[in-house]
Amino acid sequence: MTKQWVRAAGGVVYRRAAKGLEVVVVHRPRYDDWSLPKGKVDPGEEEAETALREILEETSLSCRAGTELEPVEYTDQRGRPKRVRYWLMQPVGAVEVRPGDDEVDVVQWMSFAEASSLLTYDLDRRVLADALSRLEEV
Repeated sequence: MTKQWVRAAGGVVYRRAAKGLEVVVVHRPRYDDWSLPKGKVDPGEEEAETALREILEETSLSCRAGTELEPVEYTDQRGRPKRVRYWLMQPVGAVEVRPGDDEVDVVQWMSFAEASSLLTYDLDRRVLADALSRLEEV
């Protein structure tokens, strides 16, 4: 029997600040990790919708989705195959971040280099590098 994929989506939320490009990272106390905002797809929801919803829930930022990045695939803690799709995201309106739900206790803007050093997972660093390379092309 083939295992069903766990579907999730998120975003690399960025802005152009005086010191250069900055990105949003979140701390999740349940896992004590630093990651990019993301979450599981709800029934009937498309991944791009999930990404926008999760960004709003975890960071309090309303965003618009841009270019889709390379997805990541891995086995989750329950042994299920998981695929996470990511998009470049830019805030619409206010750029003040704050935890929007109980899954996240810290939300922070930082440089891509700082974020790469802080992120817990190599897969998140890979997504971040993909995002940065695409932004530098523009």
